[in-house]
Amino acid sequence: MEAETNTHYGNRKSIHFAEAVMSDESPTMYYRMLGNTGLQVSVLSFGFWATYGVKEGLTGGEGVEVAKACMSLARKNGINLFDNAETYGNPMGAAEIVMGEAMAQLRETEPELWRRSDILVTTKIMWGGSGVNERGLSRKHIQEGLDRALERLQVDYVDLVFCHRPDPHTPTETVVRAMTQMVRSGRATSWGTSEWSAQQITEAFWIAQNLGLEPPQFEQPQYNMLKRDRFETEYHPLYKQPYNLGTTIWSPLASGILTGKYNDGIPEGSRLTQPGYEWLVGILEGHKASGTLDKISTLTEWAGTNLGCSMTQLALAWCLKNKQVSTILLGATKPEQLEENLVSLQIAERLTEEHMSEIEEILGTKPPAYQGYGGQGMRSLVTI
Repeated sequence: MEAETNTHYGNRKSIHFAEAVMSDESPTMYYRMLGNTGLQVSVLSFGFWATYGVKEGLTGGEGVEVAKACMSLARKNGINLFDNAETYGNPMGAAEIVMGEAMAQLRETEPELWRRSDILVTTKIMWGGSGVNERGLSRKHIQEGLDRALERLQVDYVDLVFCHRPDPHTPTETVVRAMTQMVRSGRATSWGTSEWSAQQITEAFWIAQNLGLEPPQFEQPQYNMLKRDRFETEYHPLYKQPYNLGTTIWSPLASGILTGKYNDGIPEGSRLTQPGYEWLVGILEGHKASGTLDKISTLTEWAGTNLGCSMTQLALAWCLKNKQVSTILLGATKPEQLEENLVSLQIAERLTEEHMSEIEEILGTKPPAYQGYGGQGMRSLVTI
């Protein structure tokens, strides 16, 4: 499909809120504008959740070496966003320490790839410690949490700082004022949210507009073939101006369920066997009981027959076809995993409307069309 706006920068292409047009050669990275930030973000990005700083071999020096190998490959293939959070790792913050040290070493060995002006670094603030004031979205914790994250990441500022979840105990105006301070102090270039409701995002936006403060400009929601309601329905009005919400989606593979590796049970050493991720087992059992795993098996066979790709590549390509997805967060602990993920760029180009319809028929997960204010239902409503 044609892009709304394509601009070329050297051998890279910038895609403004449009689907990527891929070549038949090696995977080519494409870029989309991230909301109203003015930042161009690669449609695939690299995340540290549930990977670095949490397993044997992925902490300390070994973790740094693994991260360097994957991050170097990511940059060589045009990925420019690297996502983290103060709570990632065990203990908390370990993932940021690994990422910070990896970046510091890569700046020495690959200086042209790791210019600070050419990459985007993120963190998220919400859970920073066990103390009652070391969590939440008070101005105190936002300021102290971000300062500690910058130290761990070994950077002077982050490009994106997220409120990792809504805080029911802190007034939205307090949060907006605190995040405005972070942006205007130079600690971050812009701020956004993660798993906030549409109502909470619009409340924060209009508080900022009315008080001359910095509004949230992007959201990090879960989005995949099995989790669609919020992204496709609830957020529907937010993709247009004045909000023009950018998105950095997490769990595009539904925590590995969409890879098909859990179709016949839980493999030893997989994420679902790790301490702290027991909640995913319950989700897996729910999908098994509902017949979803059988659908994934059918779709895996369909992907191989019709596109010659893996279920993983299909799941990522399916997300890429949604033009409201600014970037997809990938989690890889081996270069070969990342290489497999990058092929999804080519698969996305080969996915036709007919293919998408066949996928819908197999999955049956499409949510009802948005019918709220500003949606199709309101536009077609006639009153007397």
